[in-house]
Amino acid sequence: MRATGTTAGDRVLEVDGLQTELEAGAETVHAVDGVSFELRRGECFALVGESGCGKSMTALSLMRLLPAAGRISGGSVRLEAQDLLALPEVAMRAVRGHRVAMIFQEPATSLNPVLTVGRQITEVIERHLNTTGPAARARALELLEAVGIPDGPRRLDEYPFQLSGGLRQRVMVAAALAADPEVLIADEATTALDVTIQAQILDLLRRLQTERGMAILLITHDLGVVAQLADRVAVMYAGEIVEIGAREALLNAPQHPYTQMLFASLPSAGRRGAPLAASASVDSLPT
Repeated sequence: MRATGTTAGDRVLEVDGLQTELEAGAETVHAVDGVSFELRRGECFALVGESGCGKSMTALSLMRLLPAAGRISGGSVRLEAQDLLALPEVAMRAVRGHRVAMIFQEPATSLNPVLTVGRQITEVIERHLNTTGPAARARALELLEAVGIPDGPRRLDEYPFQLSGGLRQRVMVAAALAADPEVLIADEATTALDVTIQAQILDLLRRLQTERGMAILLITHDLGVVAQLADRVAVMYAGEIVEIGAREALLNAPQHPYTQMLFASLPSAGRRGAPLAASASVDSLPT
């Protein structure tokens, strides 16, 4: 299913018929099965669904960061006029972190434990902005301040293990923003955080998006996060997008049976003590 109502000038990223396969022994798993959507400049587009539906594999496919068993078997990913799937790897490296950046779920495993915070941010600056030395460090300090990390000069020289989970996540945001990307992919970026820090990170992303005008692709299974941040929402199941639309319309009046059952399965005070709804097999759902 494709989004409609956009003009060519609004689109920063167009995904058309994306197919990603994973080799699992003698079997081939269609992890992403014909996914199409458009990401508009300055908007937050949320890709939601249960664990294992293909959300993260879609994000990794866009970045061409698939595991060894994975391969993109069809479709196109266009960043403005440039087809990312047709680029040689050396050219794709210039896109990652510069025009398209990604924040991963767990900063403790994504940040390098043997490099200081400053070094991890300045690496991005040196690679994509051709800025080195004191100028790169000054830029890194600006980024720490932009994401709300206090006492920046000291933090630049600290290692990830010396920071709290919330500060590590802010460091990941700072590194992702270092080269002013046009698209920011946030893959479950607040799932590992407690609710207070989660709210702070969501507020940070909202503020930075407004200030910088970048597009955000939000990968999540948390509909509360979607309600706070997203402009449009796509619901994914078994590697396919089953419904797509504006946030308010989709949250208040879902049309696809799977989306309806997904929302009905959410626990609430009114359903306390009652069994949760369970979705049927995708094959048994009407189209």
